[in-house]
Amino acid sequence: MVSAPDRHSDAGQHMGGGIDAGHGFPYGLPFEGSLNDGPGFVGSDAPAEEDLYRCVHCGLCLSACPTYVETRLETESPRGRIALMKAVHEGRTGISDRLVSHWELCLQCRACEAVCPSGVPYGRLMEHTRAQVQDNDLQSPELGRLSRLFLRSALPHNRRLRLAGHLMRLYQRSGVQGLVRKSKLLGLLPGDLAEMEAQMPVMGRQFFGPSGPVFPAQGERRMTVGLLSGCVMPLMQGDAMRAAVRVLQRNGCEVTVPPTQGCCGALNLHAGDLELGRTMARRNIDAFRAAGVEVVVTASAGCGSSMKEYGDLLRDDPEYAEAALEFAGNTRDITEFLATLPLDPPDAELPWRVTMQDPCHLAHAQRITEAPRRVLRSIPGLELVEMAESSLCCGSAGFYSLIQRDMSRRLQRRKIGNATATRADVIASANPGCISQLEQGLRDAEAEARVMHVVEILDAAYQAER
Repeated sequence: MVSAPDRHSDAGQHMGGGIDAGHGFPYGLPFEGSLNDGPGFVGSDAPAEEDLYRCVHCGLCLSACPTYVETRLETESPRGRIALMKAVHEGRTGISDRLVSHWELCLQCRACEAVCPSGVPYGRLMEHTRAQVQDNDLQSPELGRLSRLFLRSALPHNRRLRLAGHLMRLYQRSGVQGLVRKSKLLGLLPGDLAEMEAQMPVMGRQFFGPSGPVFPAQGERRMTVGLLSGCVMPLMQGDAMRAAVRVLQRNGCEVTVPPTQGCCGALNLHAGDLELGRTMARRNIDAFRAAGVEVVVTASAGCGSSMKEYGDLLRDDPEYAEAALEFAGNTRDITEFLATLPLDPPDAELPWRVTMQDPCHLAHAQRITEAPRRVLRSIPGLELVEMAESSLCCGSAGFYSLIQRDMSRRLQRRKIGNATATRADVIASANPGCISQLEQGLRDAEAEARVMHVVEILDAAYQAER
């Protein structure tokens, strides 16, 4: 039996205008060859059946999904992508390039999870689906290249990553980048390398990193916290990391940044590299457990989201399952942590007009929206104004802006338009990828607003007291 065509879908494009009510499969989808071409889902990391069949195709996720909002195509919605997963799971089709293209266009922002009445764990479904795609070597060439050169060869290795960061900073700050761009040499590069160079994140003036010394609390010590240094944020936004340390010290926290820690594994997990993600998770669990901290704090929303799910990631690991659950339970986003300490409010006024951009993995995955606003409202003189669609993805989504540039730019322009409409002096965020994406969008729009991490704004108010 086939249901009536969904009134939201673009009839005749990709999905044929409806969904098979009995199987959750988009009828009318054109396949290349027979339905059984390509591999199916196999192994322990296949999407779980109980997760797949939670979706009842109610459609409440549609208006929350950025790619559906932009395209109005059912295949670019969460329920459409789940329907394709079900088709593979049930053996009605195999994994094909066509299906992979719909899954890879997903931002993994998890906005659908926040509005789903059935509690579909969409983020987990997508990670396990992408793991199957990777295991069968069916990633798009762009994602495959990024995985080999960055996600596997750089992110898990602190020294390699910092060396790459130093080289990028030298390239950007020595004047070489400007000369190369003016010379038009980039147009001679093969493939999409020139476009990727244009998307290169800007390295910070001074890097931040793990260190042996402990940063003492100011005044009476309230607790000892461990700060995640992570991977790219210390290279791009070292000032924000140093502000995080000062803010925690000011609020009575002794801060340690364990030197043996590394990348949290979030980007690898999003790409489907679950085994490497598990290895990176074990490394951080060991590092912070050895440091003897009471709470693990992160200034990156994407990192915090993944770290809070280490328990699920390592649930089948007999050596780490219990430790992973404890670690996940002790992880806090820095705005969440500060808002519940409670926060010591600054005395000095900061007469700024600020609007808050909600990072997807803070608002949707961690369900934290009030905490950063509470921190900002604690600052005397600061005017907080809300932008439209504050929690709609900005298009950064980790490595997404490098492999899905058109959709990323569409969402970037939408976000910048909403932000500048508030006439704010500062756009506040709490995730390194979002900050970089917003900064680039403001440059392209020739807008005068600045982008700052929430803790940088709070730190500026504390510094103003002096």
